[in-house]
Amino acid sequence: MSNSKIKILAVDDEPDVLEIIEYNLKAEGYQVFLANNGEEALQKVEAIKPDLIILDIMMPKLDGIETCKRLRKMEQFKDTLIVFLTARSEEFLEVAGFSAGADDYIAKPIKPRALISRLNAMLRRNTESQENAVSNANRIEIEDLVIDRESYLVYQQGKPIALARKEFELLFILASKPGKVFNRDEILEKIWGEDVIVVIRTIDVHIRKIREKLGEDYLTTVKGVGYKFRKL
Repeated sequence: MSNSKIKILAVDDEPDVLEIIEYNLKAEGYQVFLANNGEEALQKVEAIKPDLIILDIMMPKLDGIETCKRLRKMEQFKDTLIVFLTARSEEFLEVAGFSAGADDYIAKPIKPRALISRLNAMLRRNTESQENAVSNANRIEIEDLVIDRESYLVYQQGKPIALARKEFELLFILASKPGKVFNRDEILEKIWGEDVIVVIRTIDVHIRKIREKLGEDYLTTVKGVGYKFRKL
């Protein structure tokens, strides 16, 4: 997909930040749309249907965390790429962002070249992931569980269960080799890539959310090492 077909919505209450983002993204050929807070973003998003959303965390009316949660509850945006921007660096805030459904996390002040590089890499990986899912039609069936990569759905006893994109990818990787222990560094590299920096606890958050949706029986924690899908 050419950049001219990709829509990006940037949401921030600082006009200077929006100006920097808009200028640099348009220079790359992207279609750029702007909003000043979470409420405005939610009002605009259905008409725009962006491929990627950049969200500031600390905003009036509706902050980025809550905006992200609401977006993930909307069927058409459950897999849309969402990137958080923030001037705050506390680990708990980063974990909260990923728990809400974010795909990446970028600190302010914005470095335009670094921002563009990160976004380009994310969009490229996302396109490749979708193409692979369609072409390979990967499917894993283990007892009462079916993990269908073509539809990005999990079926448990025939009942469809929707997971967030990163949750699905994590489950698929673990289930692809039952009994194999995947260490945290390996999981981070396979799912987030080398150019996205996330804290280790982010994986723990995603594991917890998978267990909340599927139950405790499938994923095993190997203390001090990582995680595995239970071997039948």
